[in-house]
Amino acid sequence: MSFDYDLFVIGGGSGGVRAARVAAQEGAKVALAEEDRYGGTCVIRGCVPKKLMVFASEYSAMVGDAQAYGWDIKGGAFDWDSFKAKLHAELDRLEGIYRGILKNNSVTNYDSRATLVDAHTVALADGTQKTAKHILIATGGWPTVPEFPGSDLAITSNEMFHLEKLPEAILIVGGGYIASEFAGIMNGLGVKTTQFYRGTQILRGFDEEARNVVAAGMIESGIDLQLETNVVSMVKDGDKIRVTDTKGNETLFDQVMYATGRHPNADNLGLEALGIARGKKGEILVDEYSQTGVPSVYAIGDVTDRANLTPVAIREGMAFVETVFKGNPTSPDHELIPTAIFTQPEMGTVGLSEEEAAAQEPIEVYSASFKPMQQSFAGRAQKVLMKLIVSKANRKVLGCHIVAPGAGEMIQLAGIAIKMGATKEDFDRTVAVHPTMSEELVTMKQPSRTT
Repeated sequence: MSFDYDLFVIGGGSGGVRAARVAAQEGAKVALAEEDRYGGTCVIRGCVPKKLMVFASEYSAMVGDAQAYGWDIKGGAFDWDSFKAKLHAELDRLEGIYRGILKNNSVTNYDSRATLVDAHTVALADGTQKTAKHILIATGGWPTVPEFPGSDLAITSNEMFHLEKLPEAILIVGGGYIASEFAGIMNGLGVKTTQFYRGTQILRGFDEEARNVVAAGMIESGIDLQLETNVVSMVKDGDKIRVTDTKGNETLFDQVMYATGRHPNADNLGLEALGIARGKKGEILVDEYSQTGVPSVYAIGDVTDRANLTPVAIREGMAFVETVFKGNPTSPDHELIPTAIFTQPEMGTVGLSEEEAAAQEPIEVYSASFKPMQQSFAGRAQKVLMKLIVSKANRKVLGCHIVAPGAGEMIQLAGIAIKMGATKEDFDRTVAVHPTMSEELVTMKQPSRTT
């Protein structure tokens, strides 16, 4: 049977575009459909614009630091309109690059929604149908707002990059990394920021000591972090939103942003008619090679809800091409993924938390907490944490957790050593780079505790 294409990709985010490009470079005839903007969550409404907003928000503290270092400079107001225009120009530029990647590799692109008709056929929004030997679903995820009285007044992270003006006061609901990052951003931009989280501490699932240091730093910087608190109802009150919380308080905010969860973007794709199974969160269920129950249909990235990170989606796309187009069955590696959380203070982590490691074997914990030289000289007191989790049995470093300026940059390099199976003695044999914060990772000689 002849097909229109060797591969049809649904979704133009980082994973889908990478898979399309590499498959085309292998000689495959490839098409890709995207109903929104090319670049996906990361480029258009996620990590890239968010990181630029993090950078913008960090300058507010730098003025005071510079003055402490002897610079005669004065702080000014933040111009949201000016920044937003540059931000969206940059996103347009990046989207152009993604479109260019497809064009330069002879990938046919359709600016259209695509759904599955059968195991080898997709339908575009205008009703035309295309056939393909293989179909790859890379449709990503989407933020959700739970239903409650007034929930329609809430916005999500998607809308944060398009605000007409900066709010004077904002409530951010959620305790994950997206909520906590935006709390830092808004606070740094001069917005009165409140964060509600229904649990006992933010960043659930991460190392407890590191979570506590991040939360303390956020509170110290002026964020009103209210734990074990949730929204009961919201009503419009003039130009503001009146929020009633579980503690019985009523508070007025200009905006309420929800970051309490994301769901896989897999509804109304035609999966059910083909018998493609989905999990309890709606994710597409795949095997170790990203293959669904229908042999010609694969899925990668956030729509599979495995490890929802852009570099992981890209790795899954590469593994898919290795498996299907190079005849080299390759399973994407989801072990020991380094991660940065761009909260303020920033956090980097790889491997097991102290709690996870202690539950599986006897461990030693090495940690150092101190005030970093640069900020300490300027009179700022946010603490830094450097922490290693070490197996007693084989001395391997099972986890590394850093809370510090530049933690994301540091954890990338620590991740290489830990992925290679470095032991505590390997770290100890490495000469310290002085004076740096990260030298603490190689100078901690005595465990702070053992379990």
